[in-house]
Amino acid sequence: MVESKIRHGFVGEAYHCAPMSLLLCSVPAGILLATICSWMGVWDLIFKIRKNILTFYYLNIMSVDNYKKEIGMMNLEGLIEEREKISDAKFPIADKELLSRYEKLYTGAVNDVLREFCLLDQALPGRIVPLREYNSVAGFAFTVKSSPNVKIKGEMEFRTEMLDEMQEDGFIVWDTSRDDKATLWGGVMTATAKGKKIKAACIDGGIRDTHQILEADFPIFYEYRISNGSLGRCLITHYQIPIKIGDVVIRPGDIVMGDIDGVLVVPRDIAYDVLIRAEEITENENVIFGWVKEGQTIQEITKKGGYF
Repeated sequence: MVESKIRHGFVGEAYHCAPMSLLLCSVPAGILLATICSWMGVWDLIFKIRKNILTFYYLNIMSVDNYKKEIGMMNLEGLIEEREKISDAKFPIADKELLSRYEKLYTGAVNDVLREFCLLDQALPGRIVPLREYNSVAGFAFTVKSSPNVKIKGEMEFRTEMLDEMQEDGFIVWDTSRDDKATLWGGVMTATAKGKKIKAACIDGGIRDTHQILEADFPIFYEYRISNGSLGRCLITHYQIPIKIGDVVIRPGDIVMGDIDGVLVVPRDIAYDVLIRAEEITENENVIFGWVKEGQTIQEITKKGGYF
C-alpha cells in the first residue's frame, strides 16, 4: 500500500535525528522506548517523532520573516500589473462617434486589422452565437464573473449593486466559469439592461425567457438555452475586472463588437487606430467588389493590388 511505503520511507531519516539518537543512547530510556513501542507499534512511534521534529522546525526556525522572504522572491509585481491592468485611454473623437463608426463595419474586417497588430486571438469562441442575425453592434466592455455555487445569501444584493454600476453604451461580457447548468440572463435582465441603454450582452453560458428577449429586440450572444434559473446554482463573484473567455482577455472599457459572425474584442489602447485601418480596408474592399462586378479577371484585379 502507498501509505505503508511512505511510513517505511521515514525510518532511516528518523534514526538520524539528533533527539532520537540521544534517546537510544540511554539504557533506561531504551527500556522505556521498548515498552512504549510494544504498545503503540514501532512504526507509528517513529512517524510521530519525526512529525514532532518537523513541526518544531517549521514553527521555530522557518519564521514568518523567512516565509515572506521566500514568497517575495517570486517577483509577481510585473505579472500582476500585466494581468490586472485596466486602460483609461482617451479617444481623439467622442465615445459615441467611435462606437457608431465601429457599427458601420463588420467583425471580419476589424479582425483582419487586429491580425496586422499581431493579435490573433481576439474573437470569442465559436460556441458563443447570436440569438438573431444582428447587424453590427458595438459597446464598451462591462465584465462580469460568476461560477457554479450552492450559496444563495447575498446574491441578490450583489447583483443589484452590479446592475447599478452598468452605464449607457456598455456591452456586457459574462464569464460563467463554463457553467453548463444555470442561466445568467433572462427577461428581467434584458428589460433592465435596455432601460439603462446597454448596447448588448454576451453570455458564455445559458439564457432563458427567450421570447421576452426577442420581443425586446435586445442583441444577445450566448452558448445555450435552458429554463434553469441562477439562484442556488451559481454566484456572481466579481464585476468590472479583467476576465478571460477562451483565449481572449477582456478588460473593462475595451471595445466589444458583435454581429452574425460572433463577438470580437478590441483592446482600448489601440481601438482608434484599429478603427481607422478597418475603415480603410472596407473602402478597399468596396473597390474590389466593383472590379469583380465589372467582370475584370482575377489576374487584372490582383495586379491592381486586389485580393480574394
